[in-house]
Amino acid sequence: MKRRSMLLAVVMAALLLPLAAWAQVLDPVVTTDWLEKNLGNAKLVMVDVRKVEEYKAGHIPGAVNVFYGSWAIKKGDLLNELPPADDLADTIGGAGIGPDSWVVLIGRTAAMPDRFDMTRVAWTLKYMGVDQVAILDGGQEKWVKEKKALSQEMVRPKAKPFRGKMNKGLFVSKAYVADRLGKAVILDTRGPAFYGGKEKLPFVPKTGRIKGAVNLPVGALYTPEGLYKLKDTLASMASKTVGMDLAREIILYCDTGKTCTSWAFVLSSWLGYKDVKIYDGSFMEWAKDPSAPME
Repeated sequence: MKRRSMLLAVVMAALLLPLAAWAQVLDPVVTTDWLEKNLGNAKLVMVDVRKVEEYKAGHIPGAVNVFYGSWAIKKGDLLNELPPADDLADTIGGAGIGPDSWVVLIGRTAAMPDRFDMTRVAWTLKYMGVDQVAILDGGQEKWVKEKKALSQEMVRPKAKPFRGKMNKGLFVSKAYVADRLGKAVILDTRGPAFYGGKEKLPFVPKTGRIKGAVNLPVGALYTPEGLYKLKDTLASMASKTVGMDLAREIILYCDTGKTCTSWAFVLSSWLGYKDVKIYDGSFMEWAKDPSAPME
């Protein structure tokens, strides 16, 4: 009887092994050491979003180059807007990415604005149906600082048709935001002076914020070295601002819909909030409308 039980346990373990491998997921923020150990992973696609001249000067071996301008475009006078879905599908498939790929995004991190290239692309990939997406913590600079291997070889991936299941609700319109005022959490991720109506960027029509918005600046995400703060620290900051209800709808905005993706990515992929959305037009669009509620 004992021998039969042991045999059954061995058989069950063997059956569960493939399931465990299948259930394995990519951490949303990966370290340079993790990436170095996984360079040969067949599921892995590394996407370097820097300019092509920066990529050619030296990149992580095996990384493909799809510069940021392929992922976010200007529409009218609005910046950082979604390209058409067909164009995005061509970009994703052209990079050799499939819906089940593990995508690690690599970019610049020395200057604060550069860090959001990676998170905007990450959010766009999730919108298009690529679920396993990660940011390289510290980006290209940390990899170089640690004297890890670099390549100047132009990587040309084998293009393939991309057919992911779109998550259209990850980006929302001005009309949607207006309808959700007083119902969803509206999260302004700009700096306190912008949230408080004391400053604005030149291309934004006026100062202020969306009525009822709460504030959680993007700068609070990072250590002085440009790395993400500890997960528990970020969870504590988030819960104090948006609450602890992981099912509550949260709509984030900034000036153009780019920097706010940093908190959106962390809230959704790392901290477990289930209903996170980006207002793509963000305050640049909202402030142009005299009828849009502001304070």
